[in-house]
Amino acid sequence: MSNDNGQLVSRRGFLRMAALSGGALVVSACGGSSGPGPSGAAGTAAPGAAGSGNGTLKIALIGTEVGAGDKATTESFKAKHPGVNVEITPIQGTDWEAFFSKILTNIAAGNVPDLTFVATEGTQLFAGQGLALPLDDYVKKDQAAMAEYFKDVHPSLIEAMMYEGSLYELPRDFNAANMYLNTKALKDAGVEYPAADWTKDAFYSMAQKLTKKDGGQTSVFGYAWVNRLWGGWMPWIFVNGSNLLAEEEAPGGDWLWNMFYKDDPSVKGRGGGWRWPAPKANDPANVEALDFMIQLQKEGLSPVADLGGGSSIQGFFTSNKLAMTPAGGFWAGGLHNAGMKPEDFDAQLFPKWKSQRHQFGTAGFVIMKKAANPDLAWEYMKHSIQKDVMTPFFEGNGTTPTRRSMMTADRYASTGPKNWQIFYDTLDKHPDTAPIPAPPESNPMTTIFTKYTGLAVSGEKTAKDALDGMQQDLEALWAKRKK
Repeated sequence: MSNDNGQLVSRRGFLRMAALSGGALVVSACGGSSGPGPSGAAGTAAPGAAGSGNGTLKIALIGTEVGAGDKATTESFKAKHPGVNVEITPIQGTDWEAFFSKILTNIAAGNVPDLTFVATEGTQLFAGQGLALPLDDYVKKDQAAMAEYFKDVHPSLIEAMMYEGSLYELPRDFNAANMYLNTKALKDAGVEYPAADWTKDAFYSMAQKLTKKDGGQTSVFGYAWVNRLWGGWMPWIFVNGSNLLAEEEAPGGDWLWNMFYKDDPSVKGRGGGWRWPAPKANDPANVEALDFMIQLQKEGLSPVADLGGGSSIQGFFTSNKLAMTPAGGFWAGGLHNAGMKPEDFDAQLFPKWKSQRHQFGTAGFVIMKKAANPDLAWEYMKHSIQKDVMTPFFEGNGTTPTRRSMMTADRYASTGPKNWQIFYDTLDKHPDTAPIPAPPESNPMTTIFTKYTGLAVSGEKTAKDALDGMQQDLEALWAKRKK
């Protein structure tokens, strides 16, 4: 999305402002301001505080305008809460860092939203800087009312919204990196739709058969990807049994798993959220995965990876010049809007290598710790994840609902793909599927990741040298962490 003329703070300034915001919060809480004070679990507001029945609720969203789904949610919420006013402010930003920077600029100026919509990339940033309010006490208080929601949402999505044992968001939508296939390209090459347990070798064979060259020029590429963290070459790292960062489970979280997922075997071993304690960019499995991407490029099966949001990839795909590419459920709506019919494309799980572990991203609202009306914000959050309220957000399939029961044949009948079940099968059949690595350093980490990936695919560095450089820069970034 385009940038506006507002001044953005630097990453260093962003973290400095976050620290100042946290300090100001301590002063205001001790001084008896209208902001929430700690009660019960550390930093958790006491549910039922005064002011939850009326007033104005301020919501900040990334974007250029308020969408139909948010408008519908606001109107239905106001109908249930007479006397309540809801103000939604769309905030432009080229990425989540720009959005977060503007949120902090507003906080420093005294304009604090009650709710902010935050993706995976910002969950630990907001929680780790003490800007977001844990939901634990609210969830426990409303256990009966929340049981239906949690039963309908896979625990992998819930755990991605936790930080150090506490829950900070109720995920509303998600997208896993699956494989999209152009059915015309498959038909023209005489290639069958792959099985759910297809392998990396089967993928490679398909890419070879699907690539077409005319007079020395490639008319159809077998595969293409975008140089970015989500859905770039990271899926190959995951299925090769690795990650960009070392992983570990934070302690805690038993309160939630025992309360809502007691009989779900997929919660075994889960904790209180993800930790990424150290980089491992130059792990041999990562070098192998990047070498495979470079091999596809050298053999002419894949073009040079672009840096960006994937618009050129969509153009290739919709014009039948691309056979396979990683994308999430959001692409169903994107391809439909670009003129493709349901039968023109399909999707499948990502191919198996050493594993078939997928990556995903998810998003939801966070209650700001300095919210003027946190109880009202919680009521809005609960309202926003009801099935009837969620429905308008997913018209046209521009993203994937976190609720399993909303994944139906009717939902995908008009857009495709035929094998829409694979979107939630990614979670149900592969419960080890995990969020993209998203520590508090997510934004500078992503910049480092795309920089060295670009050096490798351009041929300026070998995969090993590029990932050694990436590792060095990431270690320097991690060294700045507070001990």
